[in-house]
Amino acid sequence: MNYLKFNESELDDELKEKSIKEVRQVCLGCKSCDLAQTRRNVVFSDGKAGAPIMLIGEAPGADEDATGIPFVGKAGKLLTSLISDVGLSRENDFYICNTVKCRPPENRVPTDEEKCICERFLNAQINIVRPKVIILCGATSAKSFLGNDIKITQIRGKWFKLFNSLDAVVIFHPSYLLRNRSEEENSPIWLTKQDLIAVKNFIGK
Repeated sequence: MNYLKFNESELDDELKEKSIKEVRQVCLGCKSCDLAQTRRNVVFSDGKAGAPIMLIGEAPGADEDATGIPFVGKAGKLLTSLISDVGLSRENDFYICNTVKCRPPENRVPTDEEKCICERFLNAQINIVRPKVIILCGATSAKSFLGNDIKITQIRGKWFKLFNSLDAVVIFHPSYLLRNRSEEENSPIWLTKQDLIAVKNFIGK
């Protein structure tokens, strides 16, 4: 992916919101891949375009497809709870989106072709939001930026530079956490909280 650099003074929060709305309008009408034939809603994003944290997930599920909002099902509710537990606000601190904006049938993993077609929208979101940190949520999201050979258990909690300029960290997807509900030390949920605490410290909250 190509990251287009802006001058820091170019986009204030108001201009970011306006720019995001313009990209969203284009995305809502997109029919560039077969996912457009089976979707109920385009799931573009949630949160503030001026937020310091950008979280990128995999793809919408059934609840997201029904509402048009990312991370609102059981996994999304768990994510929101974890964000709150560490003293962050989903509403104020996060801009949330996915690698693809339409639900793949039966919640299958999006194909490389689907991600490639949708890349222009994700790239625009990154360019406009220009967050302090990007959270790559789950294996599909991480592979989109770091390569298909990575293993989520090996890179979870590690920090990377995307496009040579953006700080990013990898966390477990909340759908995985739903299958591993223990909160004991070193459990997946405990580790995810530590990752979110590290993000909180990174942005200076």
